[in-house]
Amino acid sequence: MNDPDSGEKPPVSGARVADDTGRPKRSRRRKGKQKAASPSAVSPSAGQAAGLSPAAERSQTAPSGANARRNKRRKHAKSVGAENVRPLAPVGQREGAQQNQADGHKGRRKHRGRKPGARPVPGGDAVPVAAEAAAEQRPAVQEPRREAAPQRAAEREGYDAPLYAALDLGTNNCRLLIAQPTRPGQFRVVDAFSRIVRLGEGLAASGRLSDEAMDRSVEALKICAAKLKTRNIRRARLIATEACRAATNGEAFLERVREETGLDLEIINRETEARLAVSGCSSLVGREAKSVVLFDIGGGSSEIAVIRIGDNRSSRLANHITHWTSLPVGVVTLSERHGGRDVTPEGFAGMVSEVEGMLANFDCPGDGIHAPEDFHLIGTSGTVTTLAGVHLDLPRYDRRRVDGVWLSDDEVTAMQARLLSWDFSARAANPCIGPDRADLVLAGCAILEAIRKRWPSRRMRVADRGLREGLLTDMMADDGVWRRGRHRRNNRSAPRYPAKPEGQAS
Repeated sequence: MNDPDSGEKPPVSGARVADDTGRPKRSRRRKGKQKAASPSAVSPSAGQAAGLSPAAERSQTAPSGANARRNKRRKHAKSVGAENVRPLAPVGQREGAQQNQADGHKGRRKHRGRKPGARPVPGGDAVPVAAEAAAEQRPAVQEPRREAAPQRAAEREGYDAPLYAALDLGTNNCRLLIAQPTRPGQFRVVDAFSRIVRLGEGLAASGRLSDEAMDRSVEALKICAAKLKTRNIRRARLIATEACRAATNGEAFLERVREETGLDLEIINRETEARLAVSGCSSLVGREAKSVVLFDIGGGSSEIAVIRIGDNRSSRLANHITHWTSLPVGVVTLSERHGGRDVTPEGFAGMVSEVEGMLANFDCPGDGIHAPEDFHLIGTSGTVTTLAGVHLDLPRYDRRRVDGVWLSDDEVTAMQARLLSWDFSARAANPCIGPDRADLVLAGCAILEAIRKRWPSRRMRVADRGLREGLLTDMMADDGVWRRGRHRRNNRSAPRYPAKPEGQAS
């Protein structure tokens, strides 16, 4: 019988023999330290020389407590790292992926048409990709995204729609709008321009347009002409209102404009001006309204239209006008007569009385034309938009917040009293008034107060729109561009600007 203790003894260094699989292999660093400590890996140890057993010898040569804990942490780190290592793909798949990368575009063309989520394997069929890799893939060709709202489709169609232009040269302002139709009854503004020129300055006293006012207006019209020449305008209408109507040199001024700018303006009458104001604000009249009084307080005149809708509402609100008038007074003329810089309560009352006398000659029923619940006022002018901006306490004027806002009768009264309590510097410092309108806003409030006394209403709607919008709406409606597909056909034969307005001789 063989004695188990008579076999070969392990060396002192602790290195195991080749067939010993029970003990872990020591690191090279550990081996180096132990070899440096012992003269030879095969020399007999001190324990053997002393006659100790192998177990006793191992207990004496075991590492200290700190070394044991360090070795334990190393073993734990190796085991955790091994668990986190992802297994490699089969050799065939790795070689196929490397080959595809090396082939570049050729490899991609080779596998074009392969189903998403599959990877080629050399010599075999496509196999599914891992779920996490398939989630990151994107199809080569994406389906067209659907429109989130009908308005986006309408705006996209508007990009190839014809362009229309409307210019309004008033007593106080020069305004231009270039737009193209979108959804039925609406349009998208492509370009715009507005400048205070005060063409009617001094007109009430002299009856003529001053040279300084005409120079300012011509400079503004040159900018408008430059904007029009860079656009492919299908149709344009350029109008002049009260200042050119009342001035003795109005026609001569328009001839100068034609020579220096190339713009051919037409002077419209007061009835046309009132109808255009109604057309521009038609979208702000709700379906529930049965009667409306719309007013446009201008620089040299104020237009008022009484509208009764009834049961059969026409697509054009101007067809429902029953009475209209044009007062020969505006913010510029009234402020020049009464003074607009330093206005006292007595001076304000005098301006209101003058406008009331003009309205007394307007043959229109003031009472019994409406029920309080289905009647309201609509104001379209710088006066009412200024009141709305001050009421909303805007840090700067914002048309998107002002256009269409409702003001109650008490709110309008409070805003007028607030403006009357301010001096000229306080009005000029307000961001919604500014120095250009500080001497005109109270004259506009006086005209508004006279209208409110004639047609009392619980509420008033503010419109930041006017003649330009009415011109654009009428031209687009006449051309039928809001019919399905009509504006695209018209755009193919759109002439270059300048073009003569409709009904004007060439």
